[in-house]
Amino acid sequence: MLLRGRPRALGAAALLLLLLLLIGFFLFGGDPDCELGSEREARRGEGGGGDPGSVPGSPTPRVPSDGRLRPRGAAAFDGVPPADPGGHNRSDCVPPPPPPPKCELLQVAIVCAGHNSSRDVVTLVKSLLFYRKNPLHLHLVTDAVARNILEMLFHTWMVPAVQISFYNADELKPQVSWIPNRHYSGLYGLMKLVLPTALPPDLARVIVLDTDVTFASDIAELWALFAHFSDKQAIGLVENQSDWYLGNLWRNHRPWPALGRGFNTGVILLRLDRLRQAGWEQMWKLTATRELLTLPATSLADQDIFNAVIKEHPWLVQPLPCIWNVQLSDHTLAERCYSEASDLKVIHWNSPKKLRVKNKHVESFRNLYLTFLEYDGNLLRRELFGCPCPPPPGAEQLQQALAQLEEQDSCFEFRQQQLTVHRVHITFLPHKPPPTQPHDVTLVAQLSMERLQMLEALCRHWPGPMSLALYLTDAEAQQFLRFVETSAVLSARQDVAYHVMYREGSLYPINQLRNVALAQALTPYVFLSDIDFLPAHSLYDYLRASIEQLELGGRRKAALVVPAFETLHYRFRFPSFKAELLTLLDAGSLYTFRHHEWPQGHAPTDYARWREAQAPYRVRWAADYEPYVVVPRDCPRYDPRFVGFGWNKVAHIIELDAQEYELLVLPEAFTIHLPHAPSLDITRFRSNPTYRDCLRALKDEFHQDLSRHYGAAALKYLTALQPPRGPT
Repeated sequence: MLLRGRPRALGAAALLLLLLLLIGFFLFGGDPDCELGSEREARRGEGGGGDPGSVPGSPTPRVPSDGRLRPRGAAAFDGVPPADPGGHNRSDCVPPPPPPPKCELLQVAIVCAGHNSSRDVVTLVKSLLFYRKNPLHLHLVTDAVARNILEMLFHTWMVPAVQISFYNADELKPQVSWIPNRHYSGLYGLMKLVLPTALPPDLARVIVLDTDVTFASDIAELWALFAHFSDKQAIGLVENQSDWYLGNLWRNHRPWPALGRGFNTGVILLRLDRLRQAGWEQMWKLTATRELLTLPATSLADQDIFNAVIKEHPWLVQPLPCIWNVQLSDHTLAERCYSEASDLKVIHWNSPKKLRVKNKHVESFRNLYLTFLEYDGNLLRRELFGCPCPPPPGAEQLQQALAQLEEQDSCFEFRQQQLTVHRVHITFLPHKPPPTQPHDVTLVAQLSMERLQMLEALCRHWPGPMSLALYLTDAEAQQFLRFVETSAVLSARQDVAYHVMYREGSLYPINQLRNVALAQALTPYVFLSDIDFLPAHSLYDYLRASIEQLELGGRRKAALVVPAFETLHYRFRFPSFKAELLTLLDAGSLYTFRHHEWPQGHAPTDYARWREAQAPYRVRWAADYEPYVVVPRDCPRYDPRFVGFGWNKVAHIIELDAQEYELLVLPEAFTIHLPHAPSLDITRFRSNPTYRDCLRALKDEFHQDLSRHYGAAALKYLTALQPPRGPT
């Protein structure tokens, strides 16, 4: 029995050992194809026959001596081995390069022009910031529109360890304007060609990104691929994942020359120092000039010229793993390059269809993109601990001011909200302002998501330019975008500028919103209104005529008062002119605004006199007066300390009076308030005594500041310090 049991025990032990070895191999040994591939690369390197366009052990496609990239599974031709026997650009075989030092500054360049492209940049940057562990320096080549938007956005975003540099795209246009380009990106689609000369001469390396890419990994991993470059390689690119450059998509299809399938320029690693040394500017211009002798134009902008240069100088290119540019174009072959959707590092929406492109894994890719599109950008204001980086401008002063607040203070919420720096995205949608006229007027207002339904009616009543500030979350901003795009009324108006201030904090920053909208108005005069008011249909033309007749401007400072009324009916016939309004007023269908709740707010307008008035008349300031006025664009700004509900307009009218603005009531002007559910802030004001006490404290502080600024002239405003009952 002992002799027969011993072989069985030995067999069982051997089987167990073999099983453990197999488990260990698959857990830690990797893919046998990868192992064999690495051994082949090592042997090829020892034999001296290595391809200068490849890296030992790299699974990226090789550039054979005949300039052809081998398709997946293709046999060797002319003695050149297939680029990747285990699958073209297999992501699971990529040896991880050493990461860059923790605090190394990574350089990123992006070309951006226009309103829509600026929104794309924000989504791209969110994905970068979400995964990044290194400081970033963003080099933004922009037109005037994009620079205006992005300067404000990054200034108010205040992201630690992010530097921003801007470069004027208009100054670079002459270098590429001679190239005919059929691509929808226009001249801006050619500007990556001039980056080696446009960027600072001491900048040696940069990652160049299209605005329509989304990161699913730390950009430091991509930066680390610079280590794979040979001594001569200067351009890192992923192979084009379509048959475009093979010229077989349709009859008479004639693309620009390229190596095999060519390369896609949505993600580029550039060794700028080597390109400058190799004479890049002369190189690409000579190539483009020669090819344009037989080709009418570029079809894919800079990508065509990059590929033509690489065809002629293949030693320049270092192929990158395809997972760093998974291209979702119309004829994409991207599914061949990754074993699972989770392998991807960067997705590239390089089809004009963008999110509507067809792909087996597009739902997964779309969800990733939408995650960053609607992600709260405030959460990306994260410190990079251990990296000594200068703080964003104003961040230290802000932190000092916040540190002085007492959390036990019953008004802490108010004081914290006053100090909050909100992200601001101006001209969120395309905006084409009309030519400036000397007496033109922009309607200025603010709103939140709850008042979005007011926009269409307002656009029907006011045919002139508008500057509107919206208080939204990132997700609500996308809902707003869809709302405008699907509205025939709103989408037809190019003279309405929408500015998004992103939500942060519990109190509504009403005066900060007003200041954003006011600062972005482009006409000489502004009508300071609220979103729940509808102006008379004729008001826009009437205001312009009144400004001209009153000869405003110059030394005369005047605030034209537009009398305000209200209806309690959700449906009513809007009056076309003053006589019709008076009929509705006498019938009880209309009231002077807040007549029952806050009469002192508009009583100085003197509605009895207005009924009979034929010409503008002057009224004097009185306590708690808060009319809707037309003033020059450079008027005093609203006091940002007033957040939530209460005294926000009252304080502004006091400031106008202190600066000696005349208050002139216009006899034919009117605006009507529409009923709606009360806001959260007015509900808190009515129900919370602490809320009202804090508002009283803010009023006291405002008056003290007024006294310091205007001295004895501010004494008359002491009467404004009355217990609040319901101002707006």
